[in-house]
Amino acid sequence: MWIWSKLSAVKWIDAWEERFYGNPNSVISEIKGGKTIRVEVYCETEMEGQEIQVQFGGSVRELKSKNWAAMGPANTTSIMIRDRLVISPLVDREAVLKDYPDRHVIVIPAEMAFGTGDHPTTATCLRLLVDRSREIEKGWSFLDLGTGSGVLAIAGKMLGAGMVKAFDFDAKAVEVASLNVERNDVDNLEVFEADVFKWKNREKFDVIVANLFSTVLIEALPLIKKWIHPQGRLILSGILYEQRDEVCATAKGCGFDLLGHKKIGKWVTAQFDVSS
Repeated sequence: MWIWSKLSAVKWIDAWEERFYGNPNSVISEIKGGKTIRVEVYCETEMEGQEIQVQFGGSVRELKSKNWAAMGPANTTSIMIRDRLVISPLVDREAVLKDYPDRHVIVIPAEMAFGTGDHPTTATCLRLLVDRSREIEKGWSFLDLGTGSGVLAIAGKMLGAGMVKAFDFDAKAVEVASLNVERNDVDNLEVFEADVFKWKNREKFDVIVANLFSTVLIEALPLIKKWIHPQGRLILSGILYEQRDEVCATAKGCGFDLLGHKKIGKWVTAQFDVSS
């Protein structure tokens, strides 16, 4: 057993929680004094720890005795999204299909640093995606920014999307998402590594979902406006409640009309139409 760890300022705790949400082997502890946190991830191999170290710095060391209490049990509960989707952390998709023959089944086993769709931001995006899929004709185009495990992109295909593109800045996310696409037998879904600020794109999409940190959303919104059809739908998530007004104001300035927002805990998900 190996452990990756890193000290960070307490102001970044929300960002670390988002990054490792759904990973049962992650632990975030506040250090005495209240100004610093320690972020830890328990790993089966040294290589797993080193992969995290390459992305985020920190250190990797061998753990002589396993801290099972800190690690906790993995989640095995399926998530129901409206009456259309089931998101399961189990690997055996065929078995889950037998239990839910009238739903689209997506299996997303927990991977290092990526959740299975149970985070409030992802779950709300999935619900809004289901709602939108009922309003538009089959074959709509879909762009998933910050794809993570790939669950939103996979859901889009199962809900009737035609062209689907999904990318992430994180190479590990792209690896995991690509594997999940294969696990769920999804075709014509392009997953790739890209920086939202450097991606060269000339296509427009009917639906765009961006589940990113608010600071990234605010800077990326002028680009997103160029990538969406005039009648398109934009779903933004990863927004902390206290950042909601700034994100929505920026979206309005970029030519989007707010349709509404949903708050779950400290997280907000908002959807927009393009201004007429």
